[in-house]
Amino acid sequence: MFSGMYADEMKLNSFYEMKMEVYDSLQLDLEGLSRNAFELAIRGMEKLIQSGYPLKDNIISIADFSQPSTEKRLYVIDLNDYTLLYRTYVAHGRNSGTTEAEQFSNKMSSYKSSLGFYVTGNTYSGKHGYSLKLEGVEKGINDNAGKRAIVVHGADYVAESAIRQLGFLGRSQGCPAIPEELHRPIINNIKDGTCLFIYKDSWQYLSNSRLLN
Repeated sequence: MFSGMYADEMKLNSFYEMKMEVYDSLQLDLEGLSRNAFELAIRGMEKLIQSGYPLKDNIISIADFSQPSTEKRLYVIDLNDYTLLYRTYVAHGRNSGTTEAEQFSNKMSSYKSSLGFYVTGNTYSGKHGYSLKLEGVEKGINDNAGKRAIVVHGADYVAESAIRQLGFLGRSQGCPAIPEELHRPIINNIKDGTCLFIYKDSWQYLSNSRLLN
């Protein structure tokens, strides 16, 4: 029998290895999601669980901002059932860039997206209709999400019609806004304690994230 910290380490290694199998099983590379984005998402999720964070371990959402907004870059994955539940569009903040998200901020009224790990909260009905609260769990990177009212909500500008008209997806004030026709089922699948990882191959973020170092 293993005991103490060694047993915990074995359990976590097993968690990581099992969840990484999902990537190859679902052939997520063919869906446009890089192995690096998925691996970092799993490592950060693992650390949150290790720290005792009340996090569900079956669902993970990855918004891959290394992809342009013209791509369906939001992935909602059931890690236990090996199922890609959704792959769809997701907006970035209007001051983060046009087609590409290039600049990120944790500051109030920046209208920029914030990278990193979030834990979903409860739902509510607000100015954008049915919406989902987010808690940014990386200090100095996204922990002002609550104060900034960064939430998941539906938006009519998150649509292929916007891409045809503008050449890029419509942009938010920093929220990961999603298509109106999918916002309710997506929110209901990821609410109440699942992990959302907003990823970009950014040296500044990757070097400063405590969850990834």
